Amino acid sequence: MGMISYLSGKILIKSDRYLIVDVNGVGYKVFAPQRVLDSLTQESGNINLFTYLAVKENAWELYGFLTTQELEFYELLLSISGIGPKTAMNILGQVAVDDLQEAIVLGEESIISRASGVSKKVAGRIILELKTKVKKLAKSKDQKSSVAEEIEVIDALVTLGYRVHEIRAALKGLPAETTKIEDRVKEALKLLGRK
Repeated sequence: MGMISYLSGKILIKSDRYLIVDVNGVGYKVFAPQRVLDSLTQESGNINLFTYLAVKENAWELYGFLTTQELEFYELLLSISGIGPKTAMNILGQVAVDDLQEAIVLGEESIISRASGVSKKVAGRIILELKTKVKKLAKSKDQKSSVAEEIEVIDALVTLGYRVHEIRAALKGLPAETTKIEDRVKEALKLLGRK
């Protein structure tokens, strides 16, 4: 629902679940993920939120995010049957978008199921339904290319039979100047081969 898709104003009230944002004298109650709430205070001055309006039979609820990337991911999560606005918000409140992208592409259910209200079964469904979409999203120009590339490197090494924790350890050992995907895969393979 896109009737209210952006707000800019000052925080009047901040609770542990939502903000009330004063936009030219009108107060909007905006639910937000924990990560967003933690980063804002009433002293934050003017804040900008990208919003999603959830319309229910008995209520209209606004959900707010600091970046369009968070909002897009929120909408992706809502596209999965059985995941409502609050569950999607909990997921984004517990797991950063970059980590969530990586977890979905690599099939790491345990990272997604960290969020309250998300079972292993639901995490599995998220991975199944979003893997292809997330790969495309990671490669889009809006995303940090480094994240998309890191996912590609890890994905390539996983298909060769290595475990994610081994791969991450190997990637940490690569020289900073090794930036091309093919080179990172080759150099990581050398390190993994020594184990």
